[in-house]
Amino acid sequence: MSIEEHIKEFERYLKFEKNASVHTIRNYISDINQFDAFLKDSSEGINKRDILNIDHLAVRRYLAHLHKENSKNSIGRKLASLKSFYRFLLREGIISSNPLEGVATPKTEKRLPTFFSVDDIFRLMDAPKGEKSAAARDRAILELLYSSGLRVSELAGLDIEDINIRQEMIKVLGKGRKERLIPVGGKALDAISRYLDVRNEFGKEQDDKAIFLNLRGGRLTARSIARILEKYLRKGGIPGKGSPHTLRHSFATHLLDAGADLRGIQELLGHASLSTTQKYTHITTDRLMEVYDKAHPRAKKQ
Repeated sequence: MSIEEHIKEFERYLKFEKNASVHTIRNYISDINQFDAFLKDSSEGINKRDILNIDHLAVRRYLAHLHKENSKNSIGRKLASLKSFYRFLLREGIISSNPLEGVATPKTEKRLPTFFSVDDIFRLMDAPKGEKSAAARDRAILELLYSSGLRVSELAGLDIEDINIRQEMIKVLGKGRKERLIPVGGKALDAISRYLDVRNEFGKEQDDKAIFLNLRGGRLTARSIARILEKYLRKGGIPGKGSPHTLRHSFATHLLDAGADLRGIQELLGHASLSTTQKYTHITTDRLMEVYDKAHPRAKKQ
């Protein structure tokens, strides 16, 4: 088999055995192809070695090459892709030893998630004005993103059958193709109901399954949803940059501030590990200390 065929086999493994998302598969294959191209570039002095015949020296040179233009987070992701690929090759008996075994992943730069204040959320939700079908759709999108803490890909992938307005729940297909049920708040349910009343105004030939449609009647993409949010951030006069993921961060942070259980938030967000959810506790702790310093009469040192 050629190198390209081995990469194709790995792609099938990710899709059918690991149930990886389309986004994850695309990134993994891109990272592997980037490494393959590096090995074939004689200017790097690796004598055009192929991806099945490398040693630790080739890996170290590649990491040095990546450090020139990539962040630690990006390098860590690319290294994770390669480690997964070489574990697959070893398991399949295509290679006899793993050249990435023992290669340390660079420590990632931990960034606290950004979020909107409650006041900003209220201004954002009030930003879509008027009774036009597009405004009704956009209100439903914004309300649902904040109400249920969805990833933008999860919202874009929602079908009409996934929402149960009577039971106030939606069914979401998350990372790793794992399904979860999430409650939906009253404001979001009302906005969705109003949008569904005018949904038939979007395009002549509509996607029969998708909830959220573009003006031509096709499924709204994640990028289009991001643009819709950007539009209303400007209209609402909300400073700074924001993304659909900022709404997801806001959902988790505001729940935690109100006393919600961290385990419950983990389930709602669809995090596989509690450690992923725990990043929100740093935000609330910082804010608690700020409030304490301002309010307690003996908080300040003399």
